[in-house]
Amino acid sequence: MIRVLIADDHAVFRAGLRLLLSVQPDIAVVGEAGDGWQTLKQAEALRPDVILLDLTMPGMPGLQTLALLRHQVPEAKVLILTMHEDEAYLRHALVGGASGYIIKRATDEELVAAIRAVARGEIYIHPAMTRALLEDLIPAPKLLENPEPWESLSEREQQVLRLVAVGHTNQEIADRLGLSVKTVETYRSRGMEKLGLRTRAQLVRYMIQKGLLKEE
Repeated sequence: MIRVLIADDHAVFRAGLRLLLSVQPDIAVVGEAGDGWQTLKQAEALRPDVILLDLTMPGMPGLQTLALLRHQVPEAKVLILTMHEDEAYLRHALVGGASGYIIKRATDEELVAAIRAVARGEIYIHPAMTRALLEDLIPAPKLLENPEPWESLSEREQQVLRLVAVGHTNQEIADRLGLSVKTVETYRSRGMEKLGLRTRAQLVRYMIQKGLLKEE
């Protein structure tokens, strides 16, 4: 029996997960938590096999909760269950010791399969996110076609992409520049398109090559 702890700050969402998992013959929900600190306490007390962890809960950043879980209950597998479909979150989670990453729009069957996979000791990444990792292996297109595409960017596009390259999220950039998240996303996508890039990793490589990588 796979013993699961559900960590999410939305009670209705937790209830739905509990109902879904309760009908699985090999999965048992042993506890719930609504914030980071409660997740740590429940994990230490219950010693679950798998922890379903939301990245955006009150009390403690999700990646910090992940780090503490890996330290305090290293035997538990942590499956990130999040709304964030961003390769930066994915990479940080995997580097931080997560055993899987699945997005909240996944189907019931995908979630159950992910739980079973990480419980077996496998790494599970939702299909919608695997492309972000595979694209790192694909050479960035168009770099040779236009040797200085950076100059075609507006000042704001350059500013946003520099912040993206050094690791800031869209929300952090929006707060820093006094813009809306949607406006940041527009500058980011438009600038990446002008450079012929698709992922943050490609952007970082490009900016290092051009000597453009610096903190704003």
